[in-house]
Amino acid sequence: MAASVYGAETSAATAADLERTAFRRAEKKYKLYKAPLPKSRKMISVTKSTLDLAEVIDFGTEINETLHHQIGVIKVDCPDFDRPVFGLSDHPGFYFIPSALSIEEQCHWIRESLQSFPQPPNRTNLTPFYGPIYDLFDAAKRQEVFSNLENPGNYQGDSQKETMDSCKHPPIPATKLLRKLRWSTLGLQFDWSMRNYNVSLPHTKIPEGLCKLAKKMASPAMSKGEEFRPEAAIVNYYGPSDMLGGHVDDMEADWSRPIVSISLGCKAIFLLGGKTREDAPIAMYVRSGDIVLMAGEARECFHGVPRIFTNEESAEIDSLITQFTSKDEKFILDYIRNSRININIRQVN
Repeated sequence: MAASVYGAETSAATAADLERTAFRRAEKKYKLYKAPLPKSRKMISVTKSTLDLAEVIDFGTEINETLHHQIGVIKVDCPDFDRPVFGLSDHPGFYFIPSALSIEEQCHWIRESLQSFPQPPNRTNLTPFYGPIYDLFDAAKRQEVFSNLENPGNYQGDSQKETMDSCKHPPIPATKLLRKLRWSTLGLQFDWSMRNYNVSLPHTKIPEGLCKLAKKMASPAMSKGEEFRPEAAIVNYYGPSDMLGGHVDDMEADWSRPIVSISLGCKAIFLLGGKTREDAPIAMYVRSGDIVLMAGEARECFHGVPRIFTNEESAEIDSLITQFTSKDEKFILDYIRNSRININIRQVN
């Protein structure tokens, strides 16, 4: 459950072929579509009137025992783990830990994801175009405008930018850049042009608190006596109509080690398929505080996020809203009301 920067689109199918695959059909079923406003270029979000959520697994508040039985939901026995863990009988290596984080932990990692994780030398999707941007969240909160950002050219050895001439961008509001933020990276940095981890790129270690959390949460997927080593992470930022297309994460050396995926903010639908796009995926809700582990055979499965729920009734973030009540944190509240954040941590070697 991770950004496709780390994943491989293993099928060379044409766009027409993709429309016919079972995974693509599921994506289209749950996707939030947009339509133009009358006499306007602006787009509004619309939901298909035929949207059917009856087959979406709910590991949280509304467990459907019949659906769980049909799909093969199992309770995983983890004697040394203090939370319930679920799996799927046909997807060994997949683990779902509902409500794994307390509300206080969720708020902490939302703050860190917005304020700390995009800080240089950590790279973001904005880095190749604007260079290192310091204190983006605080600048957006203060309604500042960046007037001196430059096209970085060959910033930090990113070879895909070598052909771009260095030039200044026109003034741009920090709020606009914040809404363009789609991912940031922690720990070892991934080089898109080489499709591998580049240890020569400047980076800082994953924060100790996040390492400790990842090690603890990874334990249901680890063999007895072994410990997960967090070495790299990506933080995904989803807006109201954003989605993550089906992909397979294959750039780490040892697939027996899990990807630890933490959900924060608005509820979403997660699709877990098989080893080809032709395998029909299973749909499930992921809520703020839920954690998904994918290890072993599950690492070979296509997965993606076709839908984020941002309307007040479906987002299910009331408990978060009650935490961000101070004037100083109103900007965080306004952001998280219609956003989802996903932190996924990996062992590279």
